[in-house]
Amino acid sequence: MSEALINGLAGAGGGIIAQLITYPLQTVSARQQTDRGESHRSRRGGVLPQIYGVIQHEGWQRLYGGLAPSLVGTAASQGVYYYFYQVFRSRAEKTALSNFKRGVGDGSIGMFQALVSAALSGCMNVLLTNPIWVVVTRMQTTRRKKMQTNPSSEPLLDVKDKSSYGTSQTVREIYDEAGIFGFWKGVLPTLIMVSNPSIQFMLYEGLLKKLRARRAAKGSSSVTALEFFLLGAIAKLGATVSTYPLLVVKSRLQAKQVVSGDKNHNYRGTADAITKMIRHEGLSGFYKGMSTKIMQSVLTAAVLFMIKEEIVKGVRLLVGSSRHKPHQ
Repeated sequence: MSEALINGLAGAGGGIIAQLITYPLQTVSARQQTDRGESHRSRRGGVLPQIYGVIQHEGWQRLYGGLAPSLVGTAASQGVYYYFYQVFRSRAEKTALSNFKRGVGDGSIGMFQALVSAALSGCMNVLLTNPIWVVVTRMQTTRRKKMQTNPSSEPLLDVKDKSSYGTSQTVREIYDEAGIFGFWKGVLPTLIMVSNPSIQFMLYEGLLKKLRARRAAKGSSSVTALEFFLLGAIAKLGATVSTYPLLVVKSRLQAKQVVSGDKNHNYRGTADAITKMIRHEGLSGFYKGMSTKIMQSVLTAAVLFMIKEEIVKGVRLLVGSSRHKPHQ
C-alpha cells in the first residue's frame, strides 16, 4: 500500500470522527457567519445559549442539518487532500534528493516546498468537492420551525421550509436557482482560502520537524498522540485567524440568497458580497462567529491530526507485519 493511499484513508477516517464530535459547533458557526441581522436569536448569547436556542425553536435535529452530505464531503475532502498532498510532497522530496546528489541543497524539502504541495492539494480538493459543501452550507443555514405533530402523529413541517428539507430537496433547490454552476458558488474565495490549509500544514510540519529534531537530540524520535493533538490545534488556530474573512464571504455566497425584500442581502458574486458587507456591516461583518469557528476548527483539526497519525501508525504496523509474516 502506497504512502499516499495510507495517508488518504487515514485523513478520511480522522476527518469523519472529528466531524461527528464537533458538528453542532459547525452548524452554529455557519449560521453566525451568514447572519445578516434578520435573526435576533442567532446573535444572542454565547455558543451554548445558541445551541439551546436551535434545539428549543427548531428541534435538536437541526444541529445536525446536512450531516450526511457533510460526512461524505469530509471523507472526500480529507481523502483527496491527503492523497494529493502526499503525491506532491513525494515528488518534491525526490527532486530535493536529486538536487542533493548534484551538490545542491541538503536533500530535504523546505517550508516553501511544503507550502506549494499543500496549496496544489487544496486546489484539487476545492475543485472536486465544492458542490458537496454548497449543499452542506445550505442545509446548515436554512432555518425552519420546530416539527409539530398532529392527532395522527404525522410530522408537520412549516410550509415555507419544505423545499429545503433533506439532501435531495436541497440539491434540487440549488439547481433550480442557478443551474449546475450553482454548485460551485463561493469557489473563488474557497480557492483563495487554499492558503488556510497551506498555512496550517506549513505550521504543523514546521512545528513537528522541530519537535522531532529535539527528540532526536535526546535519543528519541517518538511523538505522542497528545502532542499531535496540540500541534494540530496550534497550526489550525494560526490558519483560521488569518483567513477567516474569506470563510465568511464563502458562507454568504453558498447560503440561500434573498430574492425579495432587501437586495443588499443578495450577493451576485465575490466582489459584490465584499462590497455590500463593507458598506452595510463594516469590517466587523467579516468576523461574525469567529470565536465559535475557532473553537470548532481547532478542536476538529486537533482530533483529526491525532487520529490520522495513529491510523497511519497502525496501518504501517499491519502492512509491515504482513510483509514479514512467513508464508505457509
